[in-house]
Amino acid sequence: MATRGKRYSEARARFDREQLYSPAEAIRLLKELPDAKFDETVEVHFRLGLNVRHADQQLRGTLMLPHGTGKSVRIAVFAEGDKAREAEEAGADVVGSADLAKRVEEGFTDFDVAIATPDQMGNVGKLGRVLGPRGLMPNPKTGTVTFDVGKAVSDAKAGKLEYRTDRGANVHVSIGKKSFDERSLLENYASLVEEVVRAKPAAAKGRYIHQITLTSTMGPGLRVDPARVRGIVEELTQEAVPA
Repeated sequence: MATRGKRYSEARARFDREQLYSPAEAIRLLKELPDAKFDETVEVHFRLGLNVRHADQQLRGTLMLPHGTGKSVRIAVFAEGDKAREAEEAGADVVGSADLAKRVEEGFTDFDVAIATPDQMGNVGKLGRVLGPRGLMPNPKTGTVTFDVGKAVSDAKAGKLEYRTDRGANVHVSIGKKSFDERSLLENYASLVEEVVRAKPAAAKGRYIHQITLTSTMGPGLRVDPARVRGIVEELTQEAVPA
């Protein structure tokens, strides 16, 4: 079993592992934990009461966080002609067609988001083995298969996120950097929770959100009360958390 470092152990000793914290309390505690040598990403992990073996209980979608994620996003676009120029003008990092598909087949995956025009799916469809396991496969449901490539690139650069359930019915989403102020992190968290609740599959039965954990890249996880899904930002005033 891997051993934890001194900083992790010190952070772990500052809170009760079994306690359910309100979102505002959890973010305040996370901000107070010892910092790593870099600006850590703040992550939210949901354990949901879904049977993802059934297609109608799988969760997948996109959202825009009000304060972005603080992450620089590299974008690859599969397009030709005017659409390729449109993607470049919008700030795409890599643009191509069959040539780009060949690079990806050979192992090039130095990008965070892949976007394709519908007429490029003949090239992109062959890349499922490479892009699928990395969650990079363009999909019309998430707006990454579209002729409006300029908007898709701009949205991705602005922090548009894709979320989906994994095989264990968990959802993992980054909501910013530890350097963000508490209000920004809390407002991003509130937007994410609102989206997960809104997207609850109609076929879901029983308890929907079983557990929510808030953590940073190198830090321990804090358990957040899964029943606190409304009035989250208002807690800043109620609990006297500084903005």
